[in-house]
Amino acid sequence: MHKPVPAQPARVAAEPSGLLAPDTSGMNFYRADPALTDLLRIHLPDTLFRHIEPHLDRLGELAGGPLDECARLADRHTPILHQRDKFGRDVQWIEYHPAYRELEKVAFGEFGIHALSIRKGIMGWPDKYPVVAKHAFTFLFNQTEFGMGCPINVTDGCAKLLANFGSEALKAKYLDGLTQTDMSKLTQGGQFMTEKEGGSDVGTLTTRAVQEGDHWRLYGEKWFCSNADAKVVMLLARPEGAGPGTRGVGLFLMPRFLDDGAQNHYRIVRLKDKLGTRSMASGEIKLEGAIAYAVGKLDRGFVQMAEMVNSSRLSNGVKSAALMRRAYHDAMTVAKNRVVFGNRIIDLPLGRRQMLKIMLPVEQALSMSFLTADALDRAEAGSQDAAALLRILTPTLKFRATRDARKVCGDALEVRGGIGYIEEFATARLLRDAHLGSVWEGTGNIVAIDALRRAVGRHGAESALAADLHARLDDSASVPQAWRDNLRGLVDRAVGFAREVAGKADNEADARRATSLLYHVTSAVALAWEGHRIHDMRGDARRLLLSRLVIDHRVSPSDPFRLTENPVQQKIAALLLGDRDAGMSEVGELVLAA
Repeated sequence: MHKPVPAQPARVAAEPSGLLAPDTSGMNFYRADPALTDLLRIHLPDTLFRHIEPHLDRLGELAGGPLDECARLADRHTPILHQRDKFGRDVQWIEYHPAYRELEKVAFGEFGIHALSIRKGIMGWPDKYPVVAKHAFTFLFNQTEFGMGCPINVTDGCAKLLANFGSEALKAKYLDGLTQTDMSKLTQGGQFMTEKEGGSDVGTLTTRAVQEGDHWRLYGEKWFCSNADAKVVMLLARPEGAGPGTRGVGLFLMPRFLDDGAQNHYRIVRLKDKLGTRSMASGEIKLEGAIAYAVGKLDRGFVQMAEMVNSSRLSNGVKSAALMRRAYHDAMTVAKNRVVFGNRIIDLPLGRRQMLKIMLPVEQALSMSFLTADALDRAEAGSQDAAALLRILTPTLKFRATRDARKVCGDALEVRGGIGYIEEFATARLLRDAHLGSVWEGTGNIVAIDALRRAVGRHGAESALAADLHARLDDSASVPQAWRDNLRGLVDRAVGFAREVAGKADNEADARRATSLLYHVTSAVALAWEGHRIHDMRGDARRLLLSRLVIDHRVSPSDPFRLTENPVQQKIAALLLGDRDAGMSEVGELVLAA
């Protein structure tokens, strides 16, 4: 299920010049990922898939080659904030390394990832792209550069907010620039929400908005502003005289430059010295009467912004899946080429077990990402069932995938050994970047509470999830009936437990566990359904084996004193870590074996 660089023979004496295992340099990340191809063929119309595949292939090649070197340099040479220009004028500007600008040209210019779901005609496709297609590009690009994933995402978010809620005048003035792929016309977006008083607790924000004719003046501070020099910013502020809490918060568009070319009345106080995503400028902003324009109804600002946050959480899950996939590629490249004690790591029992432990959450996140993206596409097409499904899948994906990324990237680093800790290799950067996912757009506690208290307790979205999962099992006729029945029972138990936790405030401490169970059981069903669909397409049912591993290792309680390695587990590992396709009869026997 993986196509790494050519491997060493099973038993080989290491040459002095080749003692260190290679990395993923030169790997085409699209060609190395047949699972991505399979899932896109499942979720997209064939004509669209055939149109985007050459572009995905090119991005996969760039990501494993020149873009990866750009990402390394941009991470090493971080942005610099300048307070004046060379003539001594008080004009703030941020200096970026040329490698960062090259990354921008590819992401925003050549592929237009920020605008794929908004602007028609990108890469020769006459319509807008569905979210599933967009996030295929997100997934590949973020395997090489996670930091720029934020500017791409927030520019996309700004454009959506403006398109959905902005006045015709505002859209006429700003929307085209936010969706441009011509770099000379592009105006990147930003979203400044967090304040010292509260990040997730948005109702405590203190930024004031004072009306002045057809515009507003903003006063206050924003504490964590990514893409700090964005040309168009969406932010929340409390209009003068509005009530407390989130209902008193309005949404505003704030341009970086005014109509006369002067900088707007806000300052970037400093740039953050971050653990990861160091290529991208995050700063602290002081609003000193900045001119801004109301977007939508003033008393609906938080609700409008929340729509963007949910879309951003999906993107966050996809990007965490991308980090895990890149980490897996690196670990597998080491495992198939590093010789220790006369054997390759991949041929050693414990090495194989560790590679399976890395693989499983990667595949879960990939399946859950496209399941959620597909729900968003159907919801935007008008399906109320899909909208309810999306409501629970989004925080569930964001909660678990971002947490798994931290461990997967750490474990993949360990496969390379001590030099994996060295910044010359990508593994150290992947691990640093992975820690952002679980705090951006809500920490784990906040997102788990959203999934349980709101999606389940308030909206009843778990009913849509249960219905969807049962329907997928009904649709998976080639999967053994006994395994489908097992999964049906687990779906009902996971949903029932989520309802129990959501039903009483005293149960909040179990919110994280309940959300994880929803994620694991949902992904197990998705993997089984995908195994059925892929087997129908090309005769390979191995994805069903991952469904069993999810239940065995992430759902079912285990006896810590019982040996787990047996011939069945060895056969499963051989199939999943190898390249041979396996039919449903062979896979079905393994899924049901003791």
